Amino acid sequence: MLYRLLCTTLLIAACGTALGATPSSLAPELEAALARAKIPRDALALLVLEAESNNAPARLSHRAQVAMNPASVMKLSTTFAALELLGPAYVWTTPVYVDGPVQGGTLKGNVYIKGQGDPKLVLERLWLLLRRLQGLGIRSIAGDIVLDRSAFEVPDADPASFDGEPLRPYNAAPDALLVNYKAVVMTFTPDRAANTAQVQFDPPLFGVQMQASVPLSNAECGDYRGALKADFSDTNRIHFGGSFAASCGEKVWPVAYADPRSYATRAVQGMWLDMGGKLSGSARYGAVPAALAAGKPTLEATSAPLAEIIRDINKYSNNVMAQQLFLTLGRVVPTGSGETPPTDAGLIAGSFSASRGVMQRWWKERLGSEDMPVWENGSGLSRQERISARGLARLLQLAWRSPSMPELMSSLPISGVDGTLRRFKSGSVGSAHLKTGSLSNVLARAGFVDGASGKRYVLVALINHANANTEAGRAVMETLVDWTVRDN
Repeated sequence: MLYRLLCTTLLIAACGTALGATPSSLAPELEAALARAKIPRDALALLVLEAESNNAPARLSHRAQVAMNPASVMKLSTTFAALELLGPAYVWTTPVYVDGPVQGGTLKGNVYIKGQGDPKLVLERLWLLLRRLQGLGIRSIAGDIVLDRSAFEVPDADPASFDGEPLRPYNAAPDALLVNYKAVVMTFTPDRAANTAQVQFDPPLFGVQMQASVPLSNAECGDYRGALKADFSDTNRIHFGGSFAASCGEKVWPVAYADPRSYATRAVQGMWLDMGGKLSGSARYGAVPAALAAGKPTLEATSAPLAEIIRDINKYSNNVMAQQLFLTLGRVVPTGSGETPPTDAGLIAGSFSASRGVMQRWWKERLGSEDMPVWENGSGLSRQERISARGLARLLQLAWRSPSMPELMSSLPISGVDGTLRRFKSGSVGSAHLKTGSLSNVLARAGFVDGASGKRYVLVALINHANANTEAGRAVMETLVDWTVRDN
């Protein structure tokens, strides 16, 4: 540990001059792009420097020391810290306990499912878990299916509180038993013979009436969601008052369920019944009895490893998955040491405050007290989170020299190729691995760019301004990437 701290101190001293360098002007094409976007220079913070060299001066630096709202590029700190503290092979488990004997296909007791923060317990994996339960000979449950959410201490949140968009899946709140991101996925398939579009709902939510079809129209596809005139206000009913254009072909529309707190119980009970299972009681929330929790679970579901999970978090900027990971750090790394791979047994409940403490200790150990970020939930879906371009650049340079570099790099969107950069409008297709960030009044990019000379650069750019997310604002970022590539 002393050796690591000494190395970190020497690293900071060595690269301080380069990171702090401030060329007197921005590149002319970048100045022009800012002018077209009507974004003032003092709304921008950026830093471009070599990834591999601590001593080379920055190629471009502007307000790099100023803390800014980073939007989703804050996920870089959460995912890289997790790779270091948990390890790329870390997995989440969801244990299942069966309390009672099985007689003639009927369980004389309850089933307990304990959530432990799995960020990707999607429908396919929930189906497999329930199928394995049936594989034990259980076709009917005489008691209840009890869902234990106690691994996280997260207060219930209003999904409309951030931006007034409660039905947007990106506003889903974290949960120790997060099922399918609390979303209902609706698939509309035109049936011209019947002159209707069939509607499939996944998962089938127990107690919710779901309209099986809508009339077809001959209109242009356009805003098909608006044309459906969907009504999600009644938590017991999903209704469409409009029609679906046949020209749209098949469409998939995910929405956040209007009553997120009841989502998991409705989804689990609905899927169990849909699979042919019977249930005398109901799916409800509760705790696994201490005597059961002390023993070995009857079965358990295991997530994909962390190295795969962070690809979804960074490639597609999944907010709730990032928050699940952030809370996991507070739960399984209470000391912040990260020296021994943790397990899920007998741990404290995860909370945002505990996770902030872990992140602060980790940053201080690896990067010192300078440029300490402000974390709220670790996802960037926040108006409170702050980090400087210099802090992000230092983190990325540290990541470049880390054994975890390949995992982090492969999780980032590739310019013009995939993830949130798939529609990147630039001549530099494939030359950059960049995390994107976007909120109202915030636009950000941070990651690695390959120059034409063969050098690799760390690039960080943060814009906090009302025009950030205009087409011209996004062109500022594309201009900066193109400029970085042209280094020969």
